[in-house]
This record gives sequence, structure tokens and C-alpha cells, in this order.
Amino acid sequence: MARDEDDMMAAVSRTINEANGPEAVASEAAQQAAAPVAPPASVADTPAALISERFAAMTAGAQERRTGFDLERRRLALKTLAKTVRSHEREIIAALAADLGKPEPEVRLTEILPVQAEISHTLKHLKGWMKVRKVKGTLATVGTKGLIRPEPKGTVLIIAPWNYPLGLALGPLVSALGAGNAAIIKPSEFTPATSALLAKMMETAFAPDLVWVAEGGAGVAQTLLDKPFDHVFFTGSPAVGRKVMAQAAQHLTPVTLELGGKSPVIVGPDADIPAAARAIVWGKFANAGQTCIAPDHVYVATSRMDKFLKAVRAEIARMYGKDPEAQMASGDLAKIVSARHYQRLVDMINQAESIGATIALGGAGDAESRFVAPTVLTGVRPDMTVMREEIFGPILPLIPFEDIDAVIARINKGPKPLALYVFEKDKAFIDRVSTATSSGAVGVNVTLAHYMHLNLPFGGIGNSGIGAAHGEWGFRAFSHEKPVLVNRRAPLASFMPPYKGLKRRKIRMMARLLGR
Repeated sequence: MARDEDDMMAAVSRTINEANGPEAVASEAAQQAAAPVAPPASVADTPAALISERFAAMTAGAQERRTGFDLERRRLALKTLAKTVRSHEREIIAALAADLGKPEPEVRLTEILPVQAEISHTLKHLKGWMKVRKVKGTLATVGTKGLIRPEPKGTVLIIAPWNYPLGLALGPLVSALGAGNAAIIKPSEFTPATSALLAKMMETAFAPDLVWVAEGGAGVAQTLLDKPFDHVFFTGSPAVGRKVMAQAAQHLTPVTLELGGKSPVIVGPDADIPAAARAIVWGKFANAGQTCIAPDHVYVATSRMDKFLKAVRAEIARMYGKDPEAQMASGDLAKIVSARHYQRLVDMINQAESIGATIALGGAGDAESRFVAPTVLTGVRPDMTVMREEIFGPILPLIPFEDIDAVIARINKGPKPLALYVFEKDKAFIDRVSTATSSGAVGVNVTLAHYMHLNLPFGGIGNSGIGAAHGEWGFRAFSHEKPVLVNRRAPLASFMPPYKGLKRRKIRMMARLLGR
């Protein structure tokens, strides 16, 4: 879900070490979350020789994992991961405060809870997912039995982003372990505190031939991608996703790409305006807008624009404070990840205002703490940077519309987004938007929450991603569904050469029968 070029560049365990029990979370961690954040320190690159050594050990254990990493050992690994997260909660909250200025409740809600929910869901359903499945036969295969046997792909790489650096590293790891794989995790160098903590957590929890963390920048990612992994799971920008896919193609390595794009919102003429404003403000400004499925911009029915803008203003004041000073002091807004990302957002606001947009709300910032106030723009145009690039920050453009078909045409003209949100009471309107557009997911009268629905696949389409994750879809992403065909009484000899007489007639009859 991260959006940056520099975020490009992730055996049964011989011993799975038991983690310590849960620790109480100290109140000072919450105070840290509200404090100004120092610029990120640098992350030392893991040596290439050590990467090669760890990768070799994992691949050497692939055969043993295929037969020995059974249901109970996978469950043990997942339970160990859950214990490890619980026992490091204090450090997780502090690390995310240091890296992103995230408030404690937001860390729990958006980083820790999704991982623990994924573990719980996987533990509950793993036995069923691992079962060999029978499939129905077809006329051409009479006398055979068809099976699908899920098996681990082998050794996988998880490249995690900076915006949710814990959840988007460990969420895919749950699926990888559930499917029986060994995994290398490559965290983002933009979140050094969380990167270091992930390395520490995985070292205490797992043997290095099962789970291991390689830290560093693009050079480390390149070193990793030079290895013939059995699967690469990348979360980041479309631009870097293309590079990851191209590199993986050198080894014909399959990929899951969780990307992003400009996720639009439509507020229809019969929408519940207070409820829509509440959901959109939360979805947009959580994590300071640094979320791949955050509302990027909002099309508002012209007749509802004034009421909607008023409701948005009220919700921002209620959630974060009435002015930038109060918002900065509230401790409920995360900070921008780096000085460069901060400046990009400031430039985006300034450029929009300089060529005709109006700052209806916000617009202020503080470079030292990397704080950008929740900002609402009106009067935006397609040529503005804010409408051409994924915003990935706390800036919300509002665009009035009269004709929903024109909005649909505009959405369809651009790259397919990771999410699309529609707020409306009229079912025909909702169905029109849902069926006439293409996106990774659709949220109706809700934002972000579909990410937590583990019985739904999560993933993009086209520019917003390839493949799906979460729950059973995550298990499948890291599994090879191997078909097995067992001959029982199949009359196969009747269709083998020499093709003379009765055999020729049988083949002709079969082809005609199947061609009907």
C-alpha cells in the first residue's frame, strides 16, 4: 500500500521458540504517539552474503517442510506469531509512534487487530483449507478420480510498505505460514524503528530457516529479487510493482501485487450526508491519509455539496479539532512518514491553490513534526497534481456533479482503482455505479472496512494490483493447488493408436458428443 519509488524493495522450523506472555501496555506509549516525531534514522543494509545464506537454508528445507510442516506445526507457528505480537505490544506502539506518529488506538485498530484477526481466522479454517478436495469428473475422463492437493510453494518473499509497516508485513506472513512456506520479510527503510522491531520479533519467535527479516533499502530489495523465490508478495506503488514484476519474471516467479490508485467516492443525491461525511472523514484521515484504500477524491451531487462540506467540516472538528493547532495537539492524527513526503503534499496543495483551487478547510502544516492538517479542496481541475497523482495524504478534493453517467465515464477513463465507495440510499443508483465501473472492491455506505472482512478477497485489478489476499485467498496465494488424476477404470486404451476401425469411430463419436 505504500506509494514511493524508494520503497521498492520478503522447513519446518527446527525449533520454534515460545514467546513470552502478554505484557501490559504502558500509558507512556500513548503519550509518545502524540509527541513530535524526529526524522527517521537510517537503516543498515543486511549484507548480501547473509541474504544468500538464509535463502539457501530455506530452500534446502523445502522438501522437509512439504512433508513435515503439517497442520499442527503450522498451527504452532501461527500461535507463536500471535504470542509474539501480544508480548511486544508496548514496543510496537512505541515504534509506530516514532516512525509515523501513530496514536496508540490507531496502532491497535489498524496494525495489531488485523494481524491477530487474520491469525484467529486462519487457525479456525486451516484444517479445511489444507484438505485434499475431490472434484467432479467429466465425460472425457470417465473412470478416473480427480483431486486437488494444496501444497506449499516453498520459499517466499514478502516486501512490506511503510504506511502500515507491521500489519502489511505480518498479515501476508500469516498466509505464508498457514500454507506451509518459509518466508523472508523485507520491511521498508522509511520506518526504521518498526523494521528493527520486526527483525527482533521474528528472531525471537522462529528459526531463521523458517522466518527471517532482511533490512535495508532498494539495494537489499534488489539482492532479494535476484533470488529464485517461489512467490513474491509485494505491497506498494504501481510504479514499483512493475519493477518487482519484471524482476520476478526473470525467474518466472509468481507475484501478488497489492498496489493502489486514486480510489474515488461518489456521494449521491439521496445519500445520508452526516453518515457519509463521518465515514469519509475517518477513511480519509486515518493514518494521515497514507492508506492505499483511503478515499482519494469525492464526487458530490451538486444539490448536496453545501450540506456535505458543512458536515465534513463538523466531522473533522469533532474527530481531530477545530483548527490546525488543536489538530496537531490532539494526538489523534498520524504524521507524514518523511520530510520528502511532507514536502510533496505541501507542494500539491500550493500548486492546486495557485491555479484556481480553493482551500475550503485546512492547508496548514508543520515541517519539523511532518504534520499536515486535514485539508479540503474545492474548484479542482483535472490538470492539477492533486487530481493526476494518488494523493496518499490528508488532502480531500471535492468535485460537484450533475450526471452520474459522466462521473462513471471519468472513472472508467483512468486506471482501475483499488477501491470505489458510493454513498446513496437508492439501490438502482448503487447498482449502476457498481456494475458500470471496475475496481478492486466496492464499499457501499462505508469506507476501509472491507479490508477487515476475512471472508472477502482483498486485492486490486489492473493498475491497482494482481492477485488477492486475506483468509482463504491468502492461503491460496501461497499454495500450489496441485491436480491429481487417479485412473480407476478409464477406457483409455480405446483411444490409443493405431487409429483404425472401431477406435477411429469411437473417437469420432466422442468428439461429436462433446462438441454439442
